[in-house]
Amino acid sequence: MPFADCDGIRTRYEVAGDGPPLLMFSPGGFNATIENWTSFGIYARLDLLRHLEQRYTCITFDKRESGQSGGRVERIGWDDYARQGLALLDALGIERAHVMGGCIGCSIAATLAVEQPERVTSAVLYSPAGGPRYRITQRARFAEHEAFVAGRGPGEVVALAVSTDESFAQDPRIGPWASVIRTDPAFADEYRRLAPASYRELVRATGQTLFDRDTVPGPEPEQLMALEIPALVVPGRDPNHATSAARYLEECLPRAEYWDAPPEEQTAETAPARLLAFLQSNDSPRSSAAI
Repeated sequence: MPFADCDGIRTRYEVAGDGPPLLMFSPGGFNATIENWTSFGIYARLDLLRHLEQRYTCITFDKRESGQSGGRVERIGWDDYARQGLALLDALGIERAHVMGGCIGCSIAATLAVEQPERVTSAVLYSPAGGPRYRITQRARFAEHEAFVAGRGPGEVVALAVSTDESFAQDPRIGPWASVIRTDPAFADEYRRLAPASYRELVRATGQTLFDRDTVPGPEPEQLMALEIPALVVPGRDPNHATSAARYLEECLPRAEYWDAPPEEQTAETAPARLLAFLQSNDSPRSSAAI
């Protein structure tokens, strides 16, 4: 697969299909890779990507600090994730696109729409991550990583990360930069030399910035309420994808359509059809791909 420099981040991406462009922010939390659209959770069962590629130019990519994409040790916010996606559109010569987020990708897609509404035709927000248990779980992961660094130091994080293929969610000790440590030896060398105290402060601040509320993190509700972009919201129903999170987006987004179907009623027959009907009803002549 090709790579592009997106906001200074080496980004692995794939373009497939034909039609108006659809920028897809992968599900999977801190392991949000291209492959998750066909192998992760409900997305493996629904086979959404195959159906979407028949009508749309689907642009998938590894989120920064995921898969084979690069990263930077910095206080990461949702706007940083959104800039990576926007930069990928720029690299591909795309002026305007539909956007779709799965899981954590919903927060990023919503952030991009709020910050650059003129670049977004419509938004599909599928099983948005959020809810009180989600916030508690994510904060606990950052706290466990911070405690490991306090006791063992950044060098031990590198040693542990390269000894396993587990993700931050599976083993919080390895932290949110584990995939970059594994794929970029120069990054790993720099990481080893980080000052533990200042790094721990950065880790704490990142967790607090990303997961600051008991619903969908990302844009403020006032920003969502001012967003005049069509959106389709599809609910999840588990501790990390609370139905209340999807209802929150429905309440805040003035042009939201809510597909009132619990996950067990979202099937490989009904879900692709519902998404395609929404996207096609909002296709715009300004959507263009220069690929």
